[in-house]
Amino acid sequence: MMTTSQPGRRAILRAAGLLGAALPIGGMAAAPRIAPREMEPPFGLDPSAICRASTGTPSAAAPGERRELKLTWNANAVCTVGVPVAERTGIFERHNLKVELINFGGTTDQLLEAIATGKADAGVGMALRWLKPLESGFDVKITSGIHGGCMRLFSAGNSEFRTLESLKGKAIGVSDMAAPDKNFFSILLAQKGIDPLRDVTWRQFPADLLGVALQRGEVQAFALGDPLAWMFRERDGLHEISNNLQGEYAGRACCVLGVRGNLIRRDRPAARALTAALLEAQEWIVANPAEAARIFAPYAKAPVDQLEAMVRDHTHHHHPAGAGLRQEIARYTEELKLVQVIRPNTDPARFAERVFADVLS
Repeated sequence: MMTTSQPGRRAILRAAGLLGAALPIGGMAAAPRIAPREMEPPFGLDPSAICRASTGTPSAAAPGERRELKLTWNANAVCTVGVPVAERTGIFERHNLKVELINFGGTTDQLLEAIATGKADAGVGMALRWLKPLESGFDVKITSGIHGGCMRLFSAGNSEFRTLESLKGKAIGVSDMAAPDKNFFSILLAQKGIDPLRDVTWRQFPADLLGVALQRGEVQAFALGDPLAWMFRERDGLHEISNNLQGEYAGRACCVLGVRGNLIRRDRPAARALTAALLEAQEWIVANPAEAARIFAPYAKAPVDQLEAMVRDHTHHHHPAGAGLRQEIARYTEELKLVQVIRPNTDPARFAERVFADVLS
């Protein structure tokens, strides 16, 4: 529900028309279908580079006939760049998988229900959006982290609001009230002694209007994920108050892979192969950021040079599995309890054990 007044909302919508032509909004782009092997090898690369890039990731080709799996992803979020990379470079095929990509546009609850009920086999999403609905008992297990570093909090370039502490008593814009960036920056505010439920006001706007809301003074800051966050910062000269590339969060994954529990129980080699393939894709991205940006560019409708900068900035080298991932889930759970997203009686360690599956060992 919108928390701004109707007159302010109409004014923002009118103002947005002034910049629609200037901004290539990734969040509004339709995702094209790109054939898995349209270029062989991709962009003229030496095929052996793929294997070199995956050093240290498990080799887990599913045995027997090629497994057909359905994988959901958000084709407008640069966080998911590893999905088309795995498709275009043949990584899925080398793991003996035929993966159908589903660009899912529903709510997180609908997405997790689709995975849990077999309409899809797995999905890539944000831990800080998934953990609350997973608390309700969806039969989906997190098998790996994917990367970190794509959530940002901005104020205007000439603003007096330069720190988290300066936002006490102010309004912060978000794209929805369950957004992972809202949850993340609520945690950071709480760690600074600022109650995110009482000491700030959260106001919801469509993602592509958050910059306009900031310019009009409807909010004093806004939180958003890449690619839009990065593009707004570059276009409007925004001040980046904080992000999830600082402190301990520089070594924490924000994007995760979730697999249908029933698939893990019935065909663990397929779940293992999918997990290993996406981890290999992250290593490929680290070794080939420019090519990864070019692969993703048709989805984001963003300048390739900016996409490359985002890919280099994000922590694709950090993709935990096993005990490390379970510990990160437990830490996020404890922090979400702090901001009253997760129930106060939820035990973080036990919850992490329940929603996590180690398919690679």
